[in-house]
Amino acid sequence: MAFPEQLFDLTDRVVLITGGSRGLGREMAFAAARCGADVVIASRKLESCEATAAEIEAETGRSALPYAVHVGRWDQLDGLVEAAYDRFGKVDVLVNNAGMSPVYDKQTDVTEKMFDAVVNLNLKGPFRLSALVGERMVADGGGAIINVSTHGSLRPHPSFIPYAASKAGLNAMTEGLAHAFGPTVRVNTLMPGPFLTDISKAWNFGDANPFGHFALQRAGQPAEIVGAALFLMSDASSYTTGSILRADGGIP
Repeated sequence: MAFPEQLFDLTDRVVLITGGSRGLGREMAFAAARCGADVVIASRKLESCEATAAEIEAETGRSALPYAVHVGRWDQLDGLVEAAYDRFGKVDVLVNNAGMSPVYDKQTDVTEKMFDAVVNLNLKGPFRLSALVGERMVADGGGAIINVSTHGSLRPHPSFIPYAASKAGLNAMTEGLAHAFGPTVRVNTLMPGPFLTDISKAWNFGDANPFGHFALQRAGQPAEIVGAALFLMSDASSYTTGSILRADGGIP
């Protein structure tokens, strides 16, 4: 095995990814399996999880467990964790990727139900899941937790304040959990900028380039999240914890 392969090798590790059936989560799930990991694909729609899991198994030969769960519902997360441990006996990497950012026109259009739903999925669920898995990781001798945030947590726009606030909370949670679960478990934030996933199909900028002020002057392609994700999943980041890794195209 060549040195780069050794550095990012995930052979026989188990990676649990929420929001893993589409978008960036799907890319990360495939990447982990291609590096030798078995994966747990969790999202709300079982059919989507099953389809992604089947594709991963067919392409990589690794095992993939589909599991339907609403990450924003505290009482559903114990079942997800138990299913992962019953199937694989461990979780080496947890990726808290599931998230939502509802659209609204003005701040008074944000209802309490909408606000709570955003916070529940983007912050409360990842905390509970990290607590459940992180303590088991400590008992098992180590692991890695990756919280997927957003550039908007540092540069909040009026059109997504609840989303930005919940993800800023996720950034803070990363640092706290790194100390709670250290020294054996690493906890980091992966902070993407805008990526051209299925969500981006709703964007309508006309002929304008809204990314012209970025250093790379464009949005990211989904596969471009893989390098940063694998770094945080693998031993390549063995001395990295409590950190924010930006993959945002150079947002000023």
